[in-house]
Amino acid sequence: MTRLQTFVAVLAIAASAPAQQPGAPSSARDGDSRHETKVGSQAPSAAESSPQPHGQVLFHRNEETEPRASAQKPTRTPETVVASITEAERTSLLFTAWDLDLHIAPATSHLAARARITVRNTSSEPLKRLILQLSSALSFESIGAPTPLPFTQHTLATDADHTGEASEAVVALPHPLAPGETLTLTALYSGDVPSSGQRLVRIGAPPDQAVRADWDRIAPESIALRGFGNVLWYPVCSPPLFLGDGAKLFQAIGRSRRQQAASTLCVRLTIDYTGEPPADAFLNGQRLPLERIVEEPNALVAESHGVATADFPAAPIGFRAPSLFVTWNPAKPTENQLLSVITERPEAVTPYAVAAGNVAPLLEDWLGPAPLTPLTLLDHAGQPFEDDAFLALPLTLTDARQIAPSLVHSLTHAWFRSSLPWLDEGVPQFMSLVANENIDGRDKMLAELHQLITPLTLVEPENAPTAPARQNATATNTAPTTDRTAEDSGRSLQEALQAKLRGILPGPPESYSSSSSSSSSDKPDILTSRESSSEPPPVLPSALTPPAGQPGQSLIDAHDEVYYRAKAAAVLVMLRSIVGDAALKQAFKTYRDQARHAEHEDPHGFQRVLEQASHKDLSVLFDDWVYNDRGLADLSIVSVTPRSLSTRGKGTSWLVAVEVRNAGSVTADVPVTVRSGALTSTVRVSVPPKAATSTRVVFEGVPQEVLVNDGTVPETTAPMHLFRINLPGDDTK
Repeated sequence: MTRLQTFVAVLAIAASAPAQQPGAPSSARDGDSRHETKVGSQAPSAAESSPQPHGQVLFHRNEETEPRASAQKPTRTPETVVASITEAERTSLLFTAWDLDLHIAPATSHLAARARITVRNTSSEPLKRLILQLSSALSFESIGAPTPLPFTQHTLATDADHTGEASEAVVALPHPLAPGETLTLTALYSGDVPSSGQRLVRIGAPPDQAVRADWDRIAPESIALRGFGNVLWYPVCSPPLFLGDGAKLFQAIGRSRRQQAASTLCVRLTIDYTGEPPADAFLNGQRLPLERIVEEPNALVAESHGVATADFPAAPIGFRAPSLFVTWNPAKPTENQLLSVITERPEAVTPYAVAAGNVAPLLEDWLGPAPLTPLTLLDHAGQPFEDDAFLALPLTLTDARQIAPSLVHSLTHAWFRSSLPWLDEGVPQFMSLVANENIDGRDKMLAELHQLITPLTLVEPENAPTAPARQNATATNTAPTTDRTAEDSGRSLQEALQAKLRGILPGPPESYSSSSSSSSSDKPDILTSRESSSEPPPVLPSALTPPAGQPGQSLIDAHDEVYYRAKAAAVLVMLRSIVGDAALKQAFKTYRDQARHAEHEDPHGFQRVLEQASHKDLSVLFDDWVYNDRGLADLSIVSVTPRSLSTRGKGTSWLVAVEVRNAGSVTADVPVTVRSGALTSTVRVSVPPKAATSTRVVFEGVPQEVLVNDGTVPETTAPMHLFRINLPGDDTK
């Protein structure tokens, strides 16, 4: 009997099965009246005398769905109707729940699904029709709520799917969906999901490299489906988005993750396999072993076939696009229990296990004695993909020293979890900086931090100062900078977008790596300096009218990775410089334990934990940098006034008065350092927004220069400001 014949037979038995007996477990969810049969589980007594085929039926066209499918006969949407669909209609639906029955046949790349979805109208206007989308590789077959609803279907060009197109359905409603109202729909859809790099080919990528980047597919011994922004394997609704249209696609992906973080996803999975059975399924990085039933136990492995199933209960999606992976090789833990590796090449495991062991002491010191879960490594060709403690990448490196830095970020996800994206992604990025500091030194870490936040300076909001403030800023600036003209801003933004695309487009690792390094001799590139002179200071960027741009994002509500990853890491570096390593380590460990047991994380919880550990009031800093987005600091040295102090028997000492101006709209707690050679003296000063603050530093020696900011406070311009002191008279030398 062929696999198709077997599946049809199981469907026929399920369709003719008697009604569920009283006391038998029910598989219906939320009033769903479909029949669901698990062959091999306890059955009604009338059927016990005859053997049942093995396997699990997730859905079938019974008396409920068959009339619906035959009655609808979807047709192509008229062009006039397609043209009438507004962006508001495509952005009005919030999906609050997906309940998916998936049947996958890897041998034919086929996916058939029964989706029960709940949507809410988030607009201020009633919706007379609903817009639903799938990958263009899939097609809607029927839609009901619960009775059949008429709909038409057409193809929509969009790069939210790897094919560069989506199947879009226009569903007519019998009654308008009022603002704030929810509706539950049941849809059947199916199609083949092979690999496709069409959207990347369209913008110039070679086909072989495009498939290396867009590797989502259903194939024999390979099921890998990332969600919105890669392949639409579940129903969504979105305006058309294109890689060549600035950063709109990436911003839309982030907004979708933020809006649907609390939405729930339930998946019942059936895989019709041939040959070696699949081992595990990973939904949103969470593993379930597949229950496998071989239909012909005595057949050769290559000729055997069967059904593998997994049932993922409903759970919040979190800040991610839903992803589904199925693996044929079982996950094997390493001896140190830090990794769980899935690969056909056992020899590839050792260097990664050694690298993880090398990284572990750093994470234990900062985050806690042991990981919350092992890091799952899936040996997978193509560009890497990460979902918390799940990482798919080619396990091709053999030098543990080369692997260790790249594992820090992902291993941090295994050690530290938070439902707040700025902590869940910011802490791993911060730990990567700390690891690089331990390896290459502080200067290289600061250089990498500066590169990390450079795109942030292009998108953060800048408030044009009032006329008096503009005049004062111009008169007192002592840090020369280059005027950021509209042309420069446009060029910089284009460079940032190209760098972003390198994370999607194919290429060697060095072409899309986010890490960088520079020697201490590179310091002038990230430091503004001024010798005492009579030259008029240049105009500060904050004194210029800023180019039009998008509003900023507070870290607590961020959906763009330049905020929840880059800025979050920069803020953690700044907090580290204020409270010290010991307090921040204690805060991470305490918060990790609190978050893992909390049903809902308090957005202000980390502030309280860090204040308790440091015994400092951090409310102003958290208000400016975390709970609101008031841009970045914009510091300059207004004046430096050294004065010699008479000290008996202790040589010459000086009192150096330093005035610092902050032209930004955010409070800056910044270090001010007076130094001479290796001799330094540092104080911290809090500079309010749009204001200047003076401080005095007692220096036991002859001061040569003043440094404001050491690179740990994010700024719109250079992260360090140097003032060289020219002392009059020979008695100071």
